[in-house]
Amino acid sequence: MASWALELLGFSLSLLGLIGTLIATVLPHWWRSAHVGTNIITAVAYVKGLWMECVWHSTGVYQCQAHRSQLALPADLRAARAMMVTSCLLSLLAAAVAVVGMKCTRCAEGSPAKASIAGSGGIGFVAAGLLCLVPVSWSTSDVVMDFYNPTLPAGMKYEIGQALYLGFVSSALTMLGGALLGASCLGEEPPFPPHSGTGPSASKGNHAPSLTSASHSGYRLSDYV
Repeated sequence: MASWALELLGFSLSLLGLIGTLIATVLPHWWRSAHVGTNIITAVAYVKGLWMECVWHSTGVYQCQAHRSQLALPADLRAARAMMVTSCLLSLLAAAVAVVGMKCTRCAEGSPAKASIAGSGGIGFVAAGLLCLVPVSWSTSDVVMDFYNPTLPAGMKYEIGQALYLGFVSSALTMLGGALLGASCLGEEPPFPPHSGTGPSASKGNHAPSLTSASHSGYRLSDYV
């Protein structure tokens, strides 16, 4: 019963991490303009994401524009795109595999490899969480380094956006859920196959009748000739 609860908890946390990773991938709030120096009061705020850039005006107008050229993007941005998309796809695949291997489902019921399938799903979730953590971490590092760079103008500095915080939380939930899902299948031993009845006891019950038992049954030996 405890392993069932551990599986459900791990799977639920991994699903929450998957949803958060999808939202963080789509949101444009990875970098937001820093209000420092003379930019403390400004009528325009900028936010940038993996797929688009947005401008918010003090009048309430919010405009977004997708990145037009894919080849003109920086290499780190293209790599972040690829890793976040791969993380989402790997999480979806791990969720499908985990559903097959979980004890609360009827898929592959009775199979000795059912626990191993659930463990494979947990490993997939951990890998997906790591793929999400890498681009979020290096994007945060770039923002912090540029912010404290004295040679960079104040108008070109950015702060950590909400999508990066969401990415950290989502990757942690995905990896934690995957670890719990993998731990739930530890110690699970496949059921032993039923005995086929070929042991010594079966051979004793299937041996031919002896001469003594045949003579006591009312028949003479000459009747068998």
